[in-house]
Amino acid sequence: MPRIVRAAAIQISPVLGDDGLGTARKVCQAIRDAAEKGVNLAVFPETFVPYYPYFSFIQPAFRLGGEHLELYERAIVIPGPVTDMVAEAVRDTGMVVVLGVNERDFGTLYNTQIIFDATGEILLKRRKITPTYHERMIWGQGDGSGLKVVGSAAGRIGALACWEHYNPLARYALMTQHEEIHCAQFPGSLVGQIFADQMEVTIRHHALESGCFVVNATGWLTDDQIRDIARDPALEGPLRGGCFTAIVSPEGKLLGAPLTEGEGMVIADLDFALITKRKRMMDSVGHYARPELLSLLQDRCPVLTVRYTGEGDPSSAFTIDETAP
Repeated sequence: MPRIVRAAAIQISPVLGDDGLGTARKVCQAIRDAAEKGVNLAVFPETFVPYYPYFSFIQPAFRLGGEHLELYERAIVIPGPVTDMVAEAVRDTGMVVVLGVNERDFGTLYNTQIIFDATGEILLKRRKITPTYHERMIWGQGDGSGLKVVGSAAGRIGALACWEHYNPLARYALMTQHEEIHCAQFPGSLVGQIFADQMEVTIRHHALESGCFVVNATGWLTDDQIRDIARDPALEGPLRGGCFTAIVSPEGKLLGAPLTEGEGMVIADLDFALITKRKRMMDSVGHYARPELLSLLQDRCPVLTVRYTGEGDPSSAFTIDETAP
């Protein structure tokens, strides 16, 4: 039987200056809009909720404190009100959704990707393993526990954020788990055209190498948002361009025209027969691999800051009352 999944890569702008819920509401509306177009899988940009920390790219470190603290206040906990809101939209539409968020875990923020199944269940919560350049002032590091491919109503899905795609072993970890759809997320509205050009090369190469579809979403800033974030016309340039929302086939072909400016959706029907067609020629984790020469060691253990010894269940040795003042 043919397997065809209709996917949408969504390019969208955040809601800035509110309590942080405005962007989440916009996500839910976009999910419902995509459902009306018959979409089965929707991918949103990197840390889209409540917004990507663009300020950290254009401001020196000693000026980041106030805006960093604002991001702490607007970042989400998982599970929590925002994930409940998105899960409801997911259940109502029967759509698989990949959403990028700023996650707050007590005193640390993380660049986190969430995969919701069509039932609203969270299949995977993973954290970007290495924040890039300016991002290291904002987010903590993830670990190998999130480098997983999950089975969903839309197929076997893996996800990476932005320059994680330049870590070949991270990509290979997902390839060995036979991802059928790779969901890529970038911030967009950053660095300029060179970022978009590099992004295209990156996602098309991963599609070819892994023999899977790639659905890539980038964010978009309006002119007013750029002015508000930059606060100085001389700093507006680095916040323009760098958008390449697109869907790529396992043969490395763009399925439809990419979206490089403005809000919108790139929608394509993913014919899974193309996966077999590509892998018949080159399966990088199967008949084209040489595991006796080259192999990957992945540590999937979550990184813990404390380990307990002694009697009883270690997991119950220490609990935190999150309702305490």
